[in-house]
Amino acid sequence: MLKRERARARELGASQWWKRRIADGKCFYCGRTVGARALTMDHVVPLGRGGRSVRGNVVAACKPCNTKKRSLVPVEWAAYLRSLDAVSDE
Repeated sequence: MLKRERARARELGASQWWKRRIADGKCFYCGRTVGARALTMDHVVPLGRGGRSVRGNVVAACKPCNTKKRSLVPVEWAAYLRSLDAVSDE
């Protein structure tokens, strides 16, 4: 199943929908504008955690955010971001 979902992700990445999605060059997570070529496809719910390669589960992310997110699901990612805020408030 993982192999099939990765193939679907490659197809989605070649689609006009994805090209329009990344055209503004903005990272979904940090909001920085890095340019369309610097964006990667991130599965909000990772494939290894049961996510699918469908439009509703993929976002454009800069490489640093995609790397930091790893295989976290949205609730875990939100907790991680809150922990960063708590550290910066100290």
